[in-house]
Amino acid sequence: MQEPTLRHLIDQVRAGTLPRRAFISRLVSLGLTAPMAAQLLTHSGIAVAQSTTTPAYKPTKRGGGGALRALWWQGATLLNPHFASGNKDQEAARIFYEPLVVFDADGNMVPVLAAEIPTRANGGVSADGKTVVWKLKRDVTWHDGKPFTADDAVFNWDYARNPATAATTVGQFTGFKAEKVDSHTVRLVFDKPAPSWETALCSALLIPKHIFGAYVGAKSREAPGNLSPVGTGPYKFVDFKPGDMVRGAINTSYHIANRPHFDAIEVKGGGDATSAARAVLQTGEYDYAWNLQVEDEVLKRMESGGKGKAYIVAAGDIEFVQLNMTDPWNEVEGERAHAKSKHFAFSDLAVRQAMALLMDRKGIQDFIYGRTGFATPNYLNAPSRYRSTNTRYEFNVEKASAMLDAAGWKKGADGIREKGGKKMKFVFQTSVNGIRQKEQAVVKQACQKAGIDVELKSVSASVFFSSDVGNPDTNTKFWCDMQMFTALSGSPDPTLYMNRFTTAEVATKANKWQGRNLNRWVSAEYDKLYKASETELDPVKRAALFIAMNDLVVREVAAVPLINRTRVIGAANKLVPVLTGWDLDFSQLHNWYREA
Repeated sequence: MQEPTLRHLIDQVRAGTLPRRAFISRLVSLGLTAPMAAQLLTHSGIAVAQSTTTPAYKPTKRGGGGALRALWWQGATLLNPHFASGNKDQEAARIFYEPLVVFDADGNMVPVLAAEIPTRANGGVSADGKTVVWKLKRDVTWHDGKPFTADDAVFNWDYARNPATAATTVGQFTGFKAEKVDSHTVRLVFDKPAPSWETALCSALLIPKHIFGAYVGAKSREAPGNLSPVGTGPYKFVDFKPGDMVRGAINTSYHIANRPHFDAIEVKGGGDATSAARAVLQTGEYDYAWNLQVEDEVLKRMESGGKGKAYIVAAGDIEFVQLNMTDPWNEVEGERAHAKSKHFAFSDLAVRQAMALLMDRKGIQDFIYGRTGFATPNYLNAPSRYRSTNTRYEFNVEKASAMLDAAGWKKGADGIREKGGKKMKFVFQTSVNGIRQKEQAVVKQACQKAGIDVELKSVSASVFFSSDVGNPDTNTKFWCDMQMFTALSGSPDPTLYMNRFTTAEVATKANKWQGRNLNRWVSAEYDKLYKASETELDPVKRAALFIAMNDLVVREVAAVPLINRTRVIGAANKLVPVLTGWDLDFSQLHNWYREA
């Protein structure tokens, strides 16, 4: 679609002669996603429509809903959102902390701590794309009664961008300067035109300056607030037992009228996805269960218990395998898996390509995931305009074996391949989960047929996804040969999602293993594409850059994508959760309620 035509359609929506839904439908038919079409209207100053997928909030008063009991079978280990290395910690922090905006199921930005969404029309976004002004809600207080102001928003920028803080959120705070305009206005000045300004600061959970101001940099891990949050959210902190339980009580001074509905919240950690599903769908002991990575047939049987139902939410999340590009077993300069080291096998592209051929994606979909996930060759799967059509996946043991033969890996007397006296033996780790152990078994079986010995390792989820720098079994340290987990898509814009493969994000001892490039794949070509995407304002050209990044990841086997996962949760029949595939489960916790 040519730019004049697009602008004409936007003008028609603004004038009221073209329905918003018709505009979105037309762009979807041309290959744009609904969230991206909606964002075009938002950026043009056209008010966000009420989401067609968000249930209306019915309670007419604050509180009275009793306790909300949720199961997070991966128990939270900390409550500072800037140190969250996994979804479990982000979700737990979200009970207490809030962002400027959240993304609803349609991909629209919904204000939380922001007073409004910046647009060209309201003066919030400059014509050159280098300045964004956020107006903050007034009369918002932290849980201790102190006012929330622009000083807090600017502080989070200063806190997270400090290298010594080693924040996992650093990617949301780079490439711009945050300035206080007045007590409730913040200006973001970008180094260059920013097509993805929505990913900068606005979706980060904000912590208070008066609590964390003395703990910026090297002292960041010493802050008492890391385990006892003081936020602006719908619930105040009561108690936290790492890996086990998070408790909150209603915030009677919450800044949104008649919210929250529940008088208290408790999030129980531990167990596994199957037991969590059973406790909601079959026995009714809990109201909500997160991330039900459970075989589809098992879910269907549990739903027949009549206590609850499974929600399947479309998302861009990817279950994938990482092959370590570095040596995880020996130290270089006092560090295992040092970026300067090389893996004895996976540093060879031919070996990585052979490994990709040994992943039976279709079998994993058909016999394990069912309706809850779809086989894919792509790391980037959503929004659909960014999904590459250039890639294919194949499961072929014979072809993989031939590639390994050609690469000089010959089978020994024991049937295991070797080269230069080194056996092809790998340790393959993931978190403890019934589905993941079955996925591991599928991969191991194919590898055995190809003459590869794979040792399976399962790590407790609360450990595997921990940001504890003293723990050797975290996925961020990646001290083994292969690992598997799910990367969450986050917002409809893939900027943060795709920074996982940049050189700047390599996880190292120096950054306390908080970088997001865990298998330490380095590519100057990828870095160049990513850098170009950060300033490209043309949406078509920008989409082409992201597709090229995805194709490079697939071609170089920087990752082995397996399943484009939906988000599956369990909820009691009378619970009305507000869910989205573009944000956290608890992103709109303040809007949840229980039917009378």
